[in-house]
Amino acid sequence: MAFVKISEQESLYDNLEKKSVHEILTEINQEDHKVADAVQQAIPQIERLVIAIVERMKKGGRIFYMGAGTSGRLGVLDASEIPPTFGMSPGWIIGLIAGGDTALRNAVENAEDDTQQGWKDLEAYHITPLDTVIGIAASGTTPYVIGALRDARAHGCMTAAITSNPGAPVSEVAEIAIEMVVGPEYVTGSSRMKSGTGQKLICNMISTSVMIQMGRVKGNKMVNMQLTNQKLVDRGTRWLVDELKLPYDDAKRLLLLHGSVKKAIDAYRGA
Repeated sequence: MAFVKISEQESLYDNLEKKSVHEILTEINQEDHKVADAVQQAIPQIERLVIAIVERMKKGGRIFYMGAGTSGRLGVLDASEIPPTFGMSPGWIIGLIAGGDTALRNAVENAEDDTQQGWKDLEAYHITPLDTVIGIAASGTTPYVIGALRDARAHGCMTAAITSNPGAPVSEVAEIAIEMVVGPEYVTGSSRMKSGTGQKLICNMISTSVMIQMGRVKGNKMVNMQLTNQKLVDRGTRWLVDELKLPYDDAKRLLLLHGSVKKAIDAYRGA
């Protein structure tokens, strides 16, 4: 069977420029409702990936997200949110985008067409077989991502792919293929829409569940979050008030002394 890019198929809607703003927003929302259901179908593959990642991360392995354009930006976004949210160093989950950091804001011509550059980018981080490489490509045909996954797998790394097209070339080179079929985009071929939303959901699911499994959450609280502003200091203080039954001012002093909710609790309890 020939590979068909469902994500590139004609939109289910037409004459968009003739529609009212209300019609446009309503129709986009109708399409967005399909995304969560598509992601749900991929939970078995996501689960398998998370279990494999945790096993490797406990031994020092890292996660690398790799993509081009919107897909690359979403990987970088998820990776960048791990240190402030979970208190992990930036070196644990790394986002790489074809064309480098310049491509975060501007298109870099032909960057995604280089099948060799992805592995070169990974080599700069001294990648090892304990690491996991997750390629993100809505179309499933991005050469930068396919090349990186192929080489990473050949070097013993765990590999996975996130794509919107079943049976895509990127799925063929990955050990775990996460295929969330969201259908044609509202604006034909604009994979920054439903495909991008689905990619964001899946990256959130992967990184959050991994961090929970790695002990970076207690109960339902981000006990290792970085105290980078007064809002987060207040949040952490209130958590300590609830957990340790301390007066607010005492809890705040304890938090600021130790730098995180978890360290403050451990110190207070003599752990």
